[in-house]
Amino acid sequence: MSDLFWLTDAQMARLEPFFPKSHGKPRVDDRRVLSGIIFINRNGLRWRDAPAAYGPHKTLYNRWKRWSDKGVFARMMAGLAARHGEKNTVMIDATYLKAHRTATSMGVKKGGGGRLIGRTKGGMNTKLHAICDSKGRPLDLFVTAGQVSDYIGARALLSSLPNVKWLLGDRGYDADWFREALQDKGIRACIPGRKQRKKPVKYDKRRYKRRNRIEIMFGRLKDWRRVATRYDRCPKVFLSAIALAAAVIYWL
Repeated sequence: MSDLFWLTDAQMARLEPFFPKSHGKPRVDDRRVLSGIIFINRNGLRWRDAPAAYGPHKTLYNRWKRWSDKGVFARMMAGLAARHGEKNTVMIDATYLKAHRTATSMGVKKGGGGRLIGRTKGGMNTKLHAICDSKGRPLDLFVTAGQVSDYIGARALLSSLPNVKWLLGDRGYDADWFREALQDKGIRACIPGRKQRKKPVKYDKRRYKRRNRIEIMFGRLKDWRRVATRYDRCPKVFLSAIALAAAVIYWL
């Protein structure tokens, strides 16, 4: 099939440093399996519907689940993004990702950390919090339940902010503690004030217009059907799907 996706030799060379070591029996062809995993995630297919050119669907799923549990795909995205070289501006925002009924069915395992799925006005959702650079390329990702405040995501992503001059964010991030934390890091906040504020907050309106780049980033990530709709019950596996999409779209 001419419309199948295949990783190039150059792309494989960039990904190989993040592969776990093979113990005992050699792994099945990495290029074929990873290309199949990407094809499934991009097109929102069931694993059993994988084209025969990628090999047995069980091999694809087993590699996907095993490497997701080990955090391999998340490390791929983080490792590739670490070479960004951004020194001026980053942006922060969050978006909702619809949870399919298959992700919300069945009870949560005892002692587990939860599914990170919450009920909002739009139904059952997961919220993706992200930091991106001035070109709209993702640097760090974090998922929570859909009803969780943007402040929670901001607090979680705060420690991983690169050493830059500016941070752009919408009114959802207008909090005194967040502005002070950015100031302590030497980062200037370009965040409009909430309407409830008695004293208006000044911000660079011209610079703020560039924040649309992170909205474009979310849109491109949602072009991958297994990102736009969450089918995976395990939040770690779902985050792997997002990280893989970000790595392929922006960093390969």
